[in-house]
Amino acid sequence: MTTAYVDTSVIVAIAFQEQGSVQIARRLEDCTRWISSNLLEAELRATFAREEQHLDPSTLSGIDWVLPDRSLSPEFAAALRAGYLRGADLWHIATALYVAPKPGDIFFITADHRQREVATSLGFQV
Repeated sequence: MTTAYVDTSVIVAIAFQEQGSVQIARRLEDCTRWISSNLLEAELRATFAREEQHLDPSTLSGIDWVLPDRSLSPEFAAALRAGYLRGADLWHIATALYVAPKPGDIFFITADHRQREVATSLGFQV
């Protein structure tokens, strides 16, 4: 099974057919399981509202939600040692680290350049 942590930027890129979205969609098709923080839903809904677009509920189907049962302080610290990230991006990286203490075990798929750099530095397959 190939697992991919999916960042909000990926779903937004595909939904709004942004540059590079075809390649991103192909990458997702190669994975058998998609996981993400439920922060993705809030960010996605906010983006669709800002763009005055309707969010089809099926856009979120197939994503397994990661709901940490403890503070992500160790993961935040590890991510920030790898490089600075804004709050939401930091949350996604930390959540992926929570799921995969060995980052090389999963893909981290993002359309965000800075987040990709940190994920790579941490050892995720990007």
